Amino acid sequence: MSKRFESKVITDYEREPVPQDKRKGWGKLSLVWIAGIVALSAIVLGGTLGSGMTLSQSIIASLVGTFILAILSAACSIVGAKTGLSTALVSSFALGKYGSYAVSAVIAIALFGWFGVQLNLFSVSLQNVLNNTFSINIDPIYLVLLGGLAMSISAIIGYKAIEKLSMVAVPLLAILLVSSLVRVLNGTSMAEVAQAPLTSDPLSMGVAISLIIGSLATGAIIGPDISRYAKSTKDAIISSFVGYFVGFSIVLIISSILAKATTQVDIVQIMLTLGWGSGALVILIIAQWTTNDNNLYSSALGFSVIFRKVPKFYLSIAAGLIGTLLAVVGIYDSFIPFLSFLSVLIPPIGGIYVADFIINRKNYAFEKLANVKSANFLNIGIWVIASMVAFLTTPAPNGFGVFTLTGASGFDAFIVAFILQIVASKMQGENSLNTTPVTIKGEQAS
Repeated sequence: MSKRFESKVITDYEREPVPQDKRKGWGKLSLVWIAGIVALSAIVLGGTLGSGMTLSQSIIASLVGTFILAILSAACSIVGAKTGLSTALVSSFALGKYGSYAVSAVIAIALFGWFGVQLNLFSVSLQNVLNNTFSINIDPIYLVLLGGLAMSISAIIGYKAIEKLSMVAVPLLAILLVSSLVRVLNGTSMAEVAQAPLTSDPLSMGVAISLIIGSLATGAIIGPDISRYAKSTKDAIISSFVGYFVGFSIVLIISSILAKATTQVDIVQIMLTLGWGSGALVILIIAQWTTNDNNLYSSALGFSVIFRKVPKFYLSIAAGLIGTLLAVVGIYDSFIPFLSFLSVLIPPIGGIYVADFIINRKNYAFEKLANVKSANFLNIGIWVIASMVAFLTTPAPNGFGVFTLTGASGFDAFIVAFILQIVASKMQGENSLNTTPVTIKGEQAS
């Protein structure tokens, strides 16, 4: 591979800070956030709110839930913007070198696993659209391979490709959703839609807000993977709020209205009902592509901390191949409980590094990575405790369901980890770093 190609196309600064001249303003970052957020699952969630709540209730739940997610994302993204480092590298300061390896493994395996799950959903849904609209019947395996290849390419190139794709995808998705809204409301007033009866079991406000937070808590926690490209903390904060509080809430609210007006929850079925077969095809491809390449992208960033001598380019290829092949053989039907288990372990990581950053901000610099402890057992213990809280508050079968706090287990774990880490970081002070450098494989100690 030529050095020119590598420097211009696939350089992604996975093991170093993003240079200031490569940073982006909040506008482009917001598009990346929105593109990553808007997936079939997000639109179906909005439909679920609309079918189980009144319109006013679903709007309130959407605004409250996305506002909390925006705060979580902003808090985590500030650390990424300040350091210019990925989530996996940021965690090194609080958890130590080997602690960050564990974080990297959890994030990487969980996200490339969800890549495969979403890819499987993509192939089945795409087959349905092609069959119903164009009378084309293609084996889902070929659609998995095609989708896996396309989604892997943008993740392999990295942030550059994700940003370019987002700049095209977000306007298209907005046009499709708004056009669908206009079409279903043609001849029907909002008052009539608001009075539409529930078409599923009622959802309480607490459960609805918890569903919203839980749906994207992991994405908010790994915010540094995106915000390391922010020009400033201001850009990181604004983009988090535009992405989650503005973008995500609008998607949820529009999806709720569509669900009430059509008595359908699935956006693809709504599009087919409206006679927009090609529209359903476009929204399916774009929504899954822009979300799934983010899964693979963050997965490769995590692996790059463990396999420091292997270029992220090759790690992305490997993760994409494994995820695609597992989707082909259909292993994800039994793999989802394991992925749910891993996903519960991610939110406490955010609580830990955000709290430690607040107390020990001056330690969070790339040149001090060589001085991190091999392992910070106190902080790792906090990770274990907060994760146990998440399992105890997660309903069966993925958790124990012993008690509830906020109703969103990931948010519970973040809050518990944050509080405990504030205390621990104050106790440790400067001792969070070694006094003698620790050589990190693949890096030079400074």
